[in-house]
Amino acid sequence: MYNYEEKGLLKTACGSPCYAAPEMIAGKKYAGLKSDLWSCGIILFAMICGHLPFEDPNTNKLYKKILACEYTIPSYLSAGAKEILKKILVTDPFRRYSVVAIRNHEWFKNGNSSSSNNHSDFASHEMDGIIVGTDSIPVLPDILS
Repeated sequence: MYNYEEKGLLKTACGSPCYAAPEMIAGKKYAGLKSDLWSCGIILFAMICGHLPFEDPNTNKLYKKILACEYTIPSYLSAGAKEILKKILVTDPFRRYSVVAIRNHEWFKNGNSSSSNNHSDFASHEMDGIIVGTDSIPVLPDILS
């Protein structure tokens, strides 16, 4: 059984290439939490943009894009959303936003609303979930607006 040391560095590359942190791709020893924060940044990007920031069918080209942090943030995102993504998707793991910094960021605190405090609250909608391929996906007009 392997025991993870919080301040220890990891060396085994794992996970899906599109979500892998640059330090992992570069074959360096890496801090697990900092690498996981990069992956969470990729997930956040995908959730609010609808696509991954780093994609290429050629794995070598994909790795080059990740190592260079070469991606485009859609212009339709709010300034706060753009800022938090830029703070999380940083190639230097020691400059990458921490969990505390993310939680303290204005966009995180207030949702992705750019001008109103009356943003949608997902928790206020009761949904039991769906069975993919069987049920239709529910559309909530107030969230889309």
